Amino acid sequence: MAFDLHSYGPEVAEILKMDEAGQRLIPLVSGVCSHSEAAQKLRSCKPSQLFPRSAAPDAAFAGLWLYFSCFDECHSIVQDLSSAEGSFWHGIVHRQEPDSGNAAYWFRRVGTHPIFRELCSAADQIVAKYPEAEFRTGGRWDPFAFIMFCERARQQPHSRQEQAALEIQRAEWQLLFDYCARAKP
Repeated sequence: MAFDLHSYGPEVAEILKMDEAGQRLIPLVSGVCSHSEAAQKLRSCKPSQLFPRSAAPDAAFAGLWLYFSCFDECHSIVQDLSSAEGSFWHGIVHRQEPDSGNAAYWFRRVGTHPIFRELCSAADQIVAKYPEAEFRTGGRWDPFAFIMFCERARQQPHSRQEQAALEIQRAEWQLLFDYCARAKP
């Protein structure tokens, strides 16, 4: 999938442009918000304002917070979302915490998500660039295997393993954000 930040309207595009226009490699471990101006802008917005035609505006809004590594803000939204998308974002938040057990709990609640097939394909393309990375999909996306891969990658900062995990996580964010933010048919 080629990520097109302009697909979500001019206001969302401007927010994403504040930090690498949707191409940011979000850290594997949560930290502080990456961009204070973006966080300030998001605090002044409502999900329905940014995503008026989206099927999942709250989930898309949570994804924006996560993009800027604003853990608490994202978590406060996703803990109240009962959808598969809310559980998916919740799982990512806890994977980055890092709390692999809690992340696994939320990914069990996701079940099989419509983005898994495309995410699997993206992950296969990424790991092909890093053959020494210890992650293979086997043709089927496994969020639990990815949790463990991220655990191992965190232990090897600046490695090709970490780079592969970061790039897969970016693809995961882009696909899930697109799924949540795109206009309803």
